[in-house]
Amino acid sequence: MGLCGQAGRHSSAGTTELGSTTMPPVKYQRGDMVMGRWPGSSLYYEVKVLHFEANSQLYTVIYKDGTELELKEQDIKSAAGFQARPRSRSRSRSPGRRRSRSRSPARTTRPSCTAAAVAAAAITESAPPSRRDAKLKDSSEVRLIPPTKASENNGSTKHGKQEDNEPANKVNEKSEPEKNQSRYNLRRRKDDGDGKAEAKAERLEEQEAKVAAAAPPSVSLDFGGKPGAYFWLLFLPAWVLFLVLKVNQEDPSLANFPPPWPPLESFWDAQALGFVVLWILFQVLLYMLPVGKLSEGMPLRSGERLKYRTNGFFAMVVSGVAVAAAVQQGADLTYIHSHFLQLAVSSFLVSVLLSSFLYVRSGRAAAEQLALGGSSGHVAYDFFKGRELNPRIKYFDLKFFCEMRPGLIGWCLINFALALAEMKRQGLEAPSHAMILVNLFQLLYVADGLWNEEAILTTMDLMHDGFGFMLAFGDLVWVPFTYTLQAYYLVSRPTPLSPPALAAIVTLKLVGFYIFRKSNSEKNAFRRNPSDPQLSHLKTIPTATGRSLLVSGWWGVVRHPNYLGDLLMALAWSLPCGFSHLLPWYYMIYFLILLVHRDSRDMSECRRKYGSAWDEYCRTVRYRIIPRVY
Repeated sequence: MGLCGQAGRHSSAGTTELGSTTMPPVKYQRGDMVMGRWPGSSLYYEVKVLHFEANSQLYTVIYKDGTELELKEQDIKSAAGFQARPRSRSRSRSPGRRRSRSRSPARTTRPSCTAAAVAAAAITESAPPSRRDAKLKDSSEVRLIPPTKASENNGSTKHGKQEDNEPANKVNEKSEPEKNQSRYNLRRRKDDGDGKAEAKAERLEEQEAKVAAAAPPSVSLDFGGKPGAYFWLLFLPAWVLFLVLKVNQEDPSLANFPPPWPPLESFWDAQALGFVVLWILFQVLLYMLPVGKLSEGMPLRSGERLKYRTNGFFAMVVSGVAVAAAVQQGADLTYIHSHFLQLAVSSFLVSVLLSSFLYVRSGRAAAEQLALGGSSGHVAYDFFKGRELNPRIKYFDLKFFCEMRPGLIGWCLINFALALAEMKRQGLEAPSHAMILVNLFQLLYVADGLWNEEAILTTMDLMHDGFGFMLAFGDLVWVPFTYTLQAYYLVSRPTPLSPPALAAIVTLKLVGFYIFRKSNSEKNAFRRNPSDPQLSHLKTIPTATGRSLLVSGWWGVVRHPNYLGDLLMALAWSLPCGFSHLLPWYYMIYFLILLVHRDSRDMSECRRKYGSAWDEYCRTVRYRIIPRVY
């Protein structure tokens, strides 16, 4: 992967030299508010100068609706001198009437893919010329009326398996309908007396709005699209099965491939399925108790903000007390170790049933309740990615519950059971130092996530991804049965650790945890309330979308400091297992690949959304995850 090299910023003052030729001074500086002529018309609108390109002698400016264009100097007027000029008349459509966001031919970017933009563009292009001309004629004289400024919504890293797809330093994202609306209102002056032309134009606008609202969203398929969906639906369960069978081998080296296939009857155990269902129902009960804070989610496309009961840490404590009481009463938790395969298969069946229910249920959901990324029209892809954004049964939010409860708390339960299994198998009075480290490190990770459970409301999973097989399988199967491989490995292979090795591993874990928690706290606080006086020292780069990119604190060191902290912690989890086999290093390898892939998706998406602001951000924060390395 390439790095964003350190490049000089666009100069906005002085002279620019090319060889021995001195260029004239730049008339307008970056950040200046001036009046820019809309191409093809004599209308001027207030714009902000982004930068000046010396080679082409063009200014890149941004209009209030977010449109970026390159203008010549003669197309720009100073705001002070423009106020005395008479109003211009033109039959051209103004920026506020244009729903597609594009730059000049010399600086093209990917257009907006919102449903409103696509539908509006289709209507404009398909309308008969006479109809369009009549509409423009009726609106020949226009005046600029600034819209009422809507209040901005003040915006961490999800623990477990998925991080935000977008960089965590973005704030103040406006709701989708507001973004799709024009930033100007153009109204015809009522000089014709009868207002018939105006009424005709308004009826046409209403028709356009209805068609735009009904149009299906334009979906960009990820994870390999439709073929990729079939692949992941088959590969993910097969991979978990492979890991479970592999770690059960006496010698789990790669040389012993493939692992022996057990008898078919060994995959199923009705009691194991009963335990899985009972565990999920117990977590449902704890979730529904009127304990804990009612937190508000981020704005949806409709502008609505859902309420969530964030009592995950309470649920974890009660679960721990219940498990301890069960052990005190003679319950044998080593059953989890001896029936690991059957429990994994049972959890897989539950995830498939849940995903099927979610897909069928989504057929009755309103259009605004669907996730844009899961409404492609391809059955397999939508089943995998998830169609409905926030499926709820009254006030019970299925996605939020599964994200942080059964799988994450179950992860800690399985680890504890595996520690007991190690003591039983090895004849020990206490778990080995390596097993204790793995249990404590991962318990701290989960406890921190549940203590800061409210932070998950600003993550990619909750804000953008639909709830389908991908998240259901990840929450109920992937997390509890692959993230516990280090502890499972140590049951039969306890690794002795010297005092210096123990100290080094603990130090590595604490450093990683500090970076992880500090960076996530900075991000979440800034996202929710960027005007907080305690955050006034942080530096930002504004963007045309109303968001800001944080380039201060840990977010000024690398673009994903939370990824860096996560990787250091993952390394600390693997080191206690030694270097005899590759299997206990699975999580470290998988996580590294996952974060690099996610960073790549972030880069392409943010460059499309933020344009020149993202380029400036990359020049300011050069490294992606590891300082001076990557």
